[in-house]
Amino acid sequence: MAFREFVSPQLSRRALFRTSGYLAAGGALAAVPFGRSMLRASAATTNWANVAERIEHYVGTGKVANMVASFGWGNEAPHSVARGNLGFGSTTAADLDSLYRIYSMTKPITGMATMMLIDDGKMGLDQPLADILPAFADMQVQKEYDGAITPDNLEAAERPITIRQLLTHTAGLGYGIIQQGPIKTAYEDRGLIPGQVSRLPIPGLGRGTPVSSLEAFADGLAQMPLVYQPGVKWSYSVSLDLLGRVIEVVEKKPFDQVLQERLFDPCGMESTYFRVPSSELDRYTDNYGIMAGVPLPIDPAANSIYLDDPAFPFGGAGLVSSPRDYDRFLRMLLGYGKIDGQRVMGELAVRVATSNILPRGVQTEGTWVAGQGFGAGGRVVDGAFGWGGAAGTLASVDFKSGLRAGLYVQYMPSESYPIRSDFLTALAKDLGREDGAFSIGG
Repeated sequence: MAFREFVSPQLSRRALFRTSGYLAAGGALAAVPFGRSMLRASAATTNWANVAERIEHYVGTGKVANMVASFGWGNEAPHSVARGNLGFGSTTAADLDSLYRIYSMTKPITGMATMMLIDDGKMGLDQPLADILPAFADMQVQKEYDGAITPDNLEAAERPITIRQLLTHTAGLGYGIIQQGPIKTAYEDRGLIPGQVSRLPIPGLGRGTPVSSLEAFADGLAQMPLVYQPGVKWSYSVSLDLLGRVIEVVEKKPFDQVLQERLFDPCGMESTYFRVPSSELDRYTDNYGIMAGVPLPIDPAANSIYLDDPAFPFGGAGLVSSPRDYDRFLRMLLGYGKIDGQRVMGELAVRVATSNILPRGVQTEGTWVAGQGFGAGGRVVDGAFGWGGAAGTLASVDFKSGLRAGLYVQYMPSESYPIRSDFLTALAKDLGREDGAFSIGG
């Protein structure tokens, strides 16, 4: 399927590609892709000994219940390094088919679904959001970041929000897990809460009751001021959740149905859910909160909030998946839209989605992506694309080397341990990097 001339009738596909050039404190800090060429390594020469040592360290000392690292070269099936059980006290070993809350690793999936509709010619990368959701036509912006929501602290948006900005967290939207002060309270009071952690009443995690539909979420968000002018600064946001509403309006069917039909089924992703079926409990992990260095259960599998229907499908942080399933998503990307001989996405759509599509002139200094690029819901570094999740997970595809890699674990907040940086350092050593490290930036 050809990538359409979607920005303007005069902009060709070739010109487009040239220009594309925790749900609690800090846990949504996303991991980075590996960002280095790994051409010296191959499946035959890599035994992942350093990765295995780090996994043994964290699981063996009781810091986490389990860890699974998944790897795949080119189109080959994934292999893994795994240790531990589904939870402390469980006797079921964690493996490639265990189920993990992937939180913000949902964002690249929503990003790719958006790019597929752009490829279909149903919307444009630089199309104003208000063309699809008219309520966003006349947005207000806070003059003082996280300041008062009063007329004297608001000004008109200088430019429209675009689909590109939503994909790259540059639309100026806020996030309840990032903002502070009056706007954070307003998000919570209005149920603009696109995520969930637990059924349990855990101090610090009570953020109000989410609205009951993507339509209500979008309508409520349109009434809130932006925290930055659109297209000015990278700021982690609810934009990928809002894209869920954009997708269902454009497709005229529920967002989760679109993901199932356009991505999960064609990719062969049979273990990716917004709601975990009770039939899959025997492979579902427990999630832990790290309190004073001690892991305590905050979302045990048997009583998990993911056994309930979510308030609405959270396109930014709502999915549970298995390492094997998410690897199939990565395989499709590495195949530039094809997996097992079946085309799921257009090749150029994948190339644009995994390239740096940040708006020209946007500020990234002092953010998690400083000095790096950003694509359709994920970070772009030196030929690699990926993102991480609030409970310590991360996944990336490196187009230079043909390596797919992911890390799966369940603890919050993710900065409680340096697991992700340790993993990236160990991975670098296993791949023969002389300096023994990858740049993790942000």
